[in-house]
Amino acid sequence: MAAGRLAPSPTGAQHLGNARTYLLAYWAARQSDQRLVMRIEDIDSPRVKSWAIDQAIEDLAWLGIKWDEGPYLQTERRELYQKALERLISDNRVYPCTCSRKDIAAAASAPHHEHEGHIYPGTCAFWTRGDPMPEEGDYCWRFRVLDEAMSFEDRVCGHQKCNPARELGDFPITQKNGNISYHLAVVFDDGAMGISEVVRGDDLLLSTFRQLQLARALEIPAPRYAHVPLVLGEDGRRLAKRHGDTRLSTLREQGVAAENIVGWAATTAGLIEPQESEPAFRSIAADEVIEWFSWDKLDRKPVTVSDPLFES
Repeated sequence: MAAGRLAPSPTGAQHLGNARTYLLAYWAARQSDQRLVMRIEDIDSPRVKSWAIDQAIEDLAWLGIKWDEGPYLQTERRELYQKALERLISDNRVYPCTCSRKDIAAAASAPHHEHEGHIYPGTCAFWTRGDPMPEEGDYCWRFRVLDEAMSFEDRVCGHQKCNPARELGDFPITQKNGNISYHLAVVFDDGAMGISEVVRGDDLLLSTFRQLQLARALEIPAPRYAHVPLVLGEDGRRLAKRHGDTRLSTLREQGVAAENIVGWAATTAGLIEPQESEPAFRSIAADEVIEWFSWDKLDRKPVTVSDPLFES
């Protein structure tokens, strides 16, 4: 059975931008009769807040989002990721890298995508399986990206193409302390959980090329992707604390109805018409929007919010 997923990262409180993406993922899954999996992406341990795990689950349930499986915690799946890493080592698709970010910035001269950092110059890429290893704690495992033109069709952003080796570079799949990094955990879990459609913010669009190569190396079927527009503050930057308090937990405490947030998300997505009277966003339950969902209707423009957006 086809499946979608909800994958909150508990590095802080969930906000309006997160809510809009989760609701779109929910509507897409339910409209196409997909199984929906809840996965807590808590593998980024230094930044994870323990209180944020339960709060994220509460926030999604408050919005009216229902899932069929989970929640699964990535930190409880480390042994599975380790086996995937061992396979990549055996296949010589990764190598130990001792470079720091400063080393990479000093050595790299190739142009790079905004927000993606410098392209790794291949300093440690000479290593092959059987060569001596650096000292434990001094290296991460870095994935060898193939030099090839790649493309995929995104449900929202359309045709995407990139040569990851030339435009993105080899990337780490562990930290130097041995912890598995985001890319490997996400790709493995999507395969293991049978995820056939991934709905997430369009800030992760370029990451898809890395994850497609990683999936192929692990012989994992690639899902379809839908990268939805981000929610921005009035300054045009991604929604954050500097734009005021847009945390779902705060809105809930202030007495804002979940149906108001659902109505805002559905209206800004182009799924329902705005009201001619104030407030512009109608109050509606999450399940009522399912029948109106279609990727063809989705507004491709970023959404800007001002504070305050809702009246309690």
